[in-house]
Amino acid sequence: MCSLRSVLVRFTRQSVRQAVNISKRRFSKMSETLNKVEEIDIDSDGVFKYILIEVKEKGKNDNVKKIVRGYARCHWHADIFDETEAVLKKISPNLKANCVGGGRIQHDAADKKLKVYGYSQGFGKADHEVSVSILKKKYSDYDITWSDEGY
Repeated sequence: MCSLRSVLVRFTRQSVRQAVNISKRRFSKMSETLNKVEEIDIDSDGVFKYILIEVKEKGKNDNVKKIVRGYARCHWHADIFDETEAVLKKISPNLKANCVGGGRIQHDAADKKLKVYGYSQGFGKADHEVSVSILKKKYSDYDITWSDEGY
């Protein structure tokens, strides 16, 4: 005959396993959508404006992905943001973007150098140190520097 204690231990272990499995499924679902968002999308060469964006899923504020976007074709930092928001909406209507600042990037592909600097008049200065840490993931063989100087 099973003791009450052994029944409770078995029930508790089973409940914990189920809770862990449910949490894993929720986390993986949340991550799947954010994983579809490229961390870096910048022009392959030249000097251009860039922005640092935090992307979240609506209703799931636990998971935030920081991304860097920069294009010479965009005359304003807000143009980059509008273009990025449109791309995010195609991935999922539940993605919410928040621009946390901007600046400029000088990309010299021939010499494998990136320089991150300046600020956005509309969004303020991005944390260039954070932007550089993101850029290093894709451009690990580059010399990447940043500065708060310049516009």
